[in-house]
Amino acid sequence: MNKVKNRYGDAELNEFREIIESKLVESREDLLILKGSLSHKDDHGTDDTGRSFNMMEDGAETLMREENAQLAARSEKFIKNLENALIRINNKTYGVCRKTGKLISKERLKLVPHATLSIEAKKAEG
Repeated sequence: MNKVKNRYGDAELNEFREIIESKLVESREDLLILKGSLSHKDDHGTDDTGRSFNMMEDGAETLMREENAQLAARSEKFIKNLENALIRINNKTYGVCRKTGKLISKERLKLVPHATLSIEAKKAEG
């Protein structure tokens, strides 16, 4: 009798936990760098120079700061999604599609470890 698997086992969940924790460390470091560039903490002590007076006139600098702010916001959302994935691992609900109730493929979870939809459900979404 072939029973359909409705959740990942503890060993598999631990494997996913390692992937997620690794991505969390990397993402948090990236976010710190982005936030540093937004607050000019990475200016190496040049905050009081003439550069700060020119910043508003410098369109390229303004654009770069806006892009960094968007990247930081995306990074914060990604970190939150990864943290939520860790909660699902602890609850042993990780890897279960929230629409179909079926297991999300390991391949998908390794590429998108915070996924909550299977490919099937994602395609049906449009």
